[in-house]
Amino acid sequence: FIVGEPKQMDNTPSQSAIHVKGFVNLLKKTFPDIPVEMLDERFTSKMASAVIAQSGMGKKARQNKELVDEVSAVILLQSYMEKY
Repeated sequence: FIVGEPKQMDNTPSQSAIHVKGFVNLLKKTFPDIPVEMLDERFTSKMASAVIAQSGMGKKARQNKELVDEVSAVILLQSYMEKY
């Protein structure tokens, strides 16, 4: 599993990190044979908004949190695949 690790700009965990940590622990408990990789997710939302804008979609699409989250997940997975 690939999970985004929420961090602040100073590299400390963000407020949502505790929720992500709980989710990761649940994944590890539920699927003990599948490794969980955490990747820094800083800037993925900004990158996603830029990708959406470059695709020709309007401001409304860039403000659609669900769409931005989906594109951010793709960016996170793509960066993992390029790294490994």
